[in-house]
Amino acid sequence: MNTKEIHISDYTYDLPDERIAKFPMAERDHSKLLLYRRGEVGEDVFYNLPQYLPEGALMVMNNTRVIQARLHFRKETGALIEIFLLEPALPRDYEQMFQQTSRCQWLCLVGNQKKWKEGPLTRTLNVEHGTLNVTATRKGEVGTSQLIEFEWKNISLTSNPSPLTSISFAEVIDVMGELPIPPYLNRETQESDKTTYQTVYSKIKGSVAAPTAGLHFTDRVLSDIDARGIEREEVTLHVGAGTFRPVKSETIGDHPMHTEYIAVHRHTIERLLAHNGEAIAVGTTSVRTLESLYYMGLKLESNPDLSADDLHVHQWEPYEQTASISPLKALQNLLAWYDRNDETVLHSSTQIIIAPGYDYKIVKMLITNFHQPQSTLLLLVSAFVHGDWHKIYDYALAHDFRFLSYGDSSLLIP
Repeated sequence: MNTKEIHISDYTYDLPDERIAKFPMAERDHSKLLLYRRGEVGEDVFYNLPQYLPEGALMVMNNTRVIQARLHFRKETGALIEIFLLEPALPRDYEQMFQQTSRCQWLCLVGNQKKWKEGPLTRTLNVEHGTLNVTATRKGEVGTSQLIEFEWKNISLTSNPSPLTSISFAEVIDVMGELPIPPYLNRETQESDKTTYQTVYSKIKGSVAAPTAGLHFTDRVLSDIDARGIEREEVTLHVGAGTFRPVKSETIGDHPMHTEYIAVHRHTIERLLAHNGEAIAVGTTSVRTLESLYYMGLKLESNPDLSADDLHVHQWEPYEQTASISPLKALQNLLAWYDRNDETVLHSSTQIIIAPGYDYKIVKMLITNFHQPQSTLLLLVSAFVHGDWHKIYDYALAHDFRFLSYGDSSLLIP
C-alpha cells in the first residue's frame, strides 16, 4: 500500500452531535470500555480494564499537563483579543519557559487580530502579593503563527510581609489563562474542566490538549494495574493544537503533520528493553512517542553522534526507510546515546504520521478513545487494527458509546 495515496474520504463515518460527550462521566473509571481482541468485539466498564491486560506487561502513559493556554486582552476600544499559546520560542525549553520571571516569547494563534493593528496589549492582574502588569507585543509572523513577546512586572505591593519580587510565567498563565477545551465541545470552559480535563498522573506542563485516553484512569485502576504486576512508565509528549487540525487534502500525502515535543527518560528505555521492546500504550500520544523511538534508534545505527535535535522524526520517514533493525537494537542504540552524551532525559520532537501501511514496532496493545471522522488519529487506529476500524466504530455507534475527548474508551489488541 502507498500510504501517501490514501484518500481521507475512506476514513469517515456519521457522528451525530448528540454522540459527542460534552462533559465527562461523574466518575472517571465508570466510562464504557470497548474490547477489540483479535477481531472479536465486546464491552465492559473501564474499571475492569486491568483484568484484560497480561500480567507482568509494561504500560506506557503520557504525563503531560494541559496549560491554561488561552489568554485574553481587551483593547481600549473594547475589542477582545485572544492569544493562544502554541509552543515556546524563547526560551524553547518548556521547563525553562515556565520558570521565566519577567519576559518570554511564544508562537501563538491570535483571534480577532484584525482589531489589533499596532502597539502592545496590556492587562492588569491581581496576584497574591500585589498587582502585575502584563504586556503582549507582536514580533512578526512565523509560518501561520505569530511570535508574541510577553513581559510582566509588579506595579504595586500589598503590605504582606513577604512582598512579590518575582513571579514565574507558569504563575502568570495560571492566573490569567483559560484551559483550552476542544473546539468541538461547543461550550465555554468551566471550573470543573480544570480537574476533569487533566489525567490523575499529569505532571509536566506544556500541552494545549489533554492526552484523553488517560482521563479514565483513577488511583483505584492504577492500583489494580500494579497488583497484576504490570509495570508503568511515563513519557512526555506535549500535545499541540495541530492534534485538532482536520485533514483538508484529498490524499494524506498532502497533509502537513504537526510537530510535537517529547521527553523520554533513560530508565524508560531500560524498562522497554527488559520487556523485549514491547508495550501497552495509553493513548495515541504515547503511541507516537514509542514508535518514534524506533526511528531515532535507527538513525543512530548509521550515525551514533547525532544530537537530540537531529533525532527529530520527520513525517514520512517510516515509509521512506530502506534500512531496518530490530526494535531491541534501536532501543540499545538509544541507551548508548544517553551514556555517550551523559544524559538522563532525551528531549527531541516528532512529526511522525501513522497510517495504514505503517508497521508497528513497539506498541502491542492500545487504550484509546473514539476519534473524529477523517482525522489522523483514526488513520493511526486503522493501521493498528489492520483496517478493521469499521467493525469497532460500528459497534460503538450501535451500543451507545460516547465519543471524542470526554467520551468512552477502548482496548485494542490486533
